[in-house]
Amino acid sequence: MEPNVLETLEGDVALVTGANRGIGREIARGLVARDATVFGGVRDPSYDLPDGVEAVELDVTDEASIESAVEEVVESAGRVDVLINNAGVGGDGDGIVALATDDFDRILDVNLRGPTLLSKHALPHLLETDGGRIVNVSSGVGILTEPIESEMPAYRISKAGINALTVSLDQTYGSDGLIANAVDPGWVATDLGGSKAPREPQKGAETPIWLARFGPGSPSGLFWKDKQTIEY
Repeated sequence: MEPNVLETLEGDVALVTGANRGIGREIARGLVARDATVFGGVRDPSYDLPDGVEAVELDVTDEASIESAVEEVVESAGRVDVLINNAGVGGDGDGIVALATDDFDRILDVNLRGPTLLSKHALPHLLETDGGRIVNVSSGVGILTEPIESEMPAYRISKAGINALTVSLDQTYGSDGLIANAVDPGWVATDLGGSKAPREPQKGAETPIWLARFGPGSPSGLFWKDKQTIEY
């Protein structure tokens, strides 16, 4: 199925988590360039955001903060059309035996629990729009059709979970018009990806922005990289 890619997002309202740096910052900037009204979910509203992006205080590890942020966006703009679950943290270590439980909890809290609860609280509003969209920023290290390596076990598990969340959203709410997709932005030179990564944040943001432009009837429940579907 070919996507119905919207030329403009004028009239649409987007919430982007982790919009103050890295890939999230470039996603927010790109959505503004497509004429969307963009809210950047950040832990501190004083963080620097791209021009045209309005800060909304949001801690993805705190459900009350999540619920409050969604309500603030709806009260301010009247709707939510696009949710970009971008905020995330990395991890290290080799194998789960050496994994500190506190680190495991923190990584899954930010990378999986947060996006799940954001989707939960945004869904009633997304389903009120024509073709509400959720874009989950995942990673190729969470692909189950390839060997899961030993390094960064909590991070890999969290990204496999994000892919499962995407499928669940599509299976449960796709018939109601929701368009939910996951995206691998590639290895990007951010605080998480490190300076040796070959991609700049602008490149990592290209496909998430493209997915945010999917109109009604577009593909859903899939995993994408560089605007092409890949295996989960």
